[in-house]
Amino acid sequence: MEALPRETIVDVLEKKLREDILAGRHPAGTYLPPERELADGFGVTRTTLKHAFGRLAQSGLLETRHGVGTRVRDFLRLGGADLLPMLVRHSPDWIGEIFEVRRSIGALIAERAAARATPAHVGELRRLLVAVGEAAGGDPAQLADAEVHRALARATGNRVYVLLTNTLFNAYLPVRAALAGPFEDARTAHDRLAPVVEAVTAGDPEAARTAAGDYLSTTERLMLEGLARSGGRRGDAR
Repeated sequence: MEALPRETIVDVLEKKLREDILAGRHPAGTYLPPERELADGFGVTRTTLKHAFGRLAQSGLLETRHGVGTRVRDFLRLGGADLLPMLVRHSPDWIGEIFEVRRSIGALIAERAAARATPAHVGELRRLLVAVGEAAGGDPAQLADAEVHRALARATGNRVYVLLTNTLFNAYLPVRAALAGPFEDARTAHDRLAPVVEAVTAGDPEAARTAAGDYLSTTERLMLEGLARSGGRRGDAR
């Protein structure tokens, strides 16, 4: 058996400060209290506090200026999509906005893929679709489905679509276990996704966009129902 990871004081302090920032208790643009005051208030050393600050600066929430202090970054104005997994961990409410982007981007990717897919892309998509139907359970089917969407993005020939697709999947990770509803039956998951792949491999952009829109809307509804049943519970990122 593997030993379970244990939270350190730095882990706990980082989490506390991150939640305070994301909840607005330390508004964007404001400076945190002096390090000595914060360290005394939390009952930690200044070294521990500096380690927590370093992690939060790396994640894009803080910036420290020597001789001036540590300020809360305006992450909504200056941050990037790499912040999404952290924001979802803080509040699953972000999922609704992620799904809105998923619908529009996913339909566009399918349309572009249908217009640009090479024979190699077509072969890959067909192979990956089969893997969805043959998956041994909901979790493997969910992961196999994700690989189909990555392949669709690659078939567009535009690497930015690939990175956007990866970003959206990464954003799901904190609650992924609660989004498994559409994949519990692998054969049904296959049949639901098949029209998208068929339209793309047939080279029909309009049909691909329509099929992707239907697929994304249906799976979104099922995922949100599962998330509601779980009470927005954070899932395991695997």
